[in-house]
Amino acid sequence: MQSIEKLPYSHGYATIRTESTSDDAAHWLFMHADAATGIRPCCRKDMLDEMWSVMSQITLSPAERNSGRLRHFVLASDATAYNLGGDLALFAQLIREGNRDRLLAYAQRCVEGVHHLHTGFGGDVRSIAVIQGDALGGGLEMALACHTIIAEEGCGMGLPEVLFGLFPGMGAYSFLCRRVAPQLAEKIILEGRVYSSEEMYAMGVVDVLVPKGQGIKAAEDLIRQQQRTPRTYLAMNAARNLAQAVGYDELLEITKIWVDSALALEDKSLRTMDRLIKAQTRRAQSDAA
Repeated sequence: MQSIEKLPYSHGYATIRTESTSDDAAHWLFMHADAATGIRPCCRKDMLDEMWSVMSQITLSPAERNSGRLRHFVLASDATAYNLGGDLALFAQLIREGNRDRLLAYAQRCVEGVHHLHTGFGGDVRSIAVIQGDALGGGLEMALACHTIIAEEGCGMGLPEVLFGLFPGMGAYSFLCRRVAPQLAEKIILEGRVYSSEEMYAMGVVDVLVPKGQGIKAAEDLIRQQQRTPRTYLAMNAARNLAQAVGYDELLEITKIWVDSALALEDKSLRTMDRLIKAQTRRAQSDAA
């Protein structure tokens, strides 16, 4: 089956790569377009700003939406990792400074984005995460917010925040509880383990598991399948947003708990964070070499 023809956006972004189909029915966003420079493939603020800018541009008001027209948004990565999570270097700096305002602003920015993915950009979009490398912490939370998670075999997926005394505060518990039992969601969070994509598929967290190198094709196939009966998926979006909604206020209140917990971290936890930052940096530089 032929691949879906995608056209590059004309906008010049520094941290992301974007493509869309000629009819604007599918939009693709690849994080870490600057991975070759050796950056850590995490949720850097400049990348989040560019991501949310794109997402805002493709969001239609209720009056602009065409009845029966289904659109898709695919979130993938140009780095060997999908996303290693929050910007630990920024966290450590702001925690040491006691800067609650900036830490909350960062967390709120993340919450706005995942809520947008979860609600389908207002309802006419199906969001798809394509995981082709490790998805950890906030990176996994972004994927969990999507309607469908496609993962290639051999990827690591987990929420390691417990290693430095925190919990994933940008939607992990809320989104996991829509996929698995609350007891299993807590286990995944509190153990801090990095699971294989195969294990996550067996638990029901991953929707589609494919061989290495087949993630993009799987997303294209899924888009084609859903476009055969668009009204069905639009109706499912509406039903899901009623029956399984994760509200913005819920996400915001949880992330405020995360901010206060982060600011209470002791030096031992911050030193653990520093070691993780160094490990991420070494990995990124090795991948870029």
